[in-house]
Amino acid sequence: MLTFNNRTALVTGAGRGIGKAIAETLAKQGVTVICVSKSADSCGATAAAIIAAGGKAKALAVDVADGAAIAKASEELLREFPTIDILVNNAGITRDGLLFRMSETDWNDVISTNLTSCFHWTKLIGRPMTRARWGRIVNIASVSGIMGNAGQANYSAAKAGMIGLTKTLAREFAGRSVTVNAVAPGFIKTDMTTEFVNNPEVSAKILEAVPLKRFGEAADIANITAYLCSEEASYITGQVFSVDGGMAM
Repeated sequence: MLTFNNRTALVTGAGRGIGKAIAETLAKQGVTVICVSKSADSCGATAAAIIAAGGKAKALAVDVADGAAIAKASEELLREFPTIDILVNNAGITRDGLLFRMSETDWNDVISTNLTSCFHWTKLIGRPMTRARWGRIVNIASVSGIMGNAGQANYSAAKAGMIGLTKTLAREFAGRSVTVNAVAPGFIKTDMTTEFVNNPEVSAKILEAVPLKRFGEAADIANITAYLCSEEASYITGQVFSVDGGMAM
């Protein structure tokens, strides 16, 4: 067991995949988890599962691409909870396509959801952390933000932006004992990757670039994220942890 001392966490994109795994893993460690997603049904299901397993959770439907909606949600949450100690910026979408075929809408939607949402949540939830002089912020980036990936100019740019944001905020918040780190998943088996994971020809080609020769699990991301949110990770900040089977080494 890691040490958390009755902490409260907010996890975006908690309705499915990696976000759901992170929320459930933190809850198993005794953390109260605010499960955020655009869909009330999906975040509600995650919160219900945590509660059924004996944990503490709250569901909150928020469109993270909407800065005003985040501001309203943050104001309400900070009235309800004395402190929100942990923030995991995980919500993300893809709108893949080669650059010359990519619409401005597809570019803006991905940047708003994946990157600008981190700006809003961190600015609003992070300020009370600095006042309390304790906090953990983990941004779920991607190896696409490190290596680039053809057909994902918007996604790769957003994830690279998250990494730059992580390193800058780590410097800004360090004096207040708030750590900021990023986790960069490789090919992880989730709803978003089902199409190519279940295609033998495509998956075989992908795994040629993965030294461990297998896809990762959502739990692989959840486990390192939980560690970075714990007391045990108090001397780690500004770092990017690739969890990718060796792709980006």
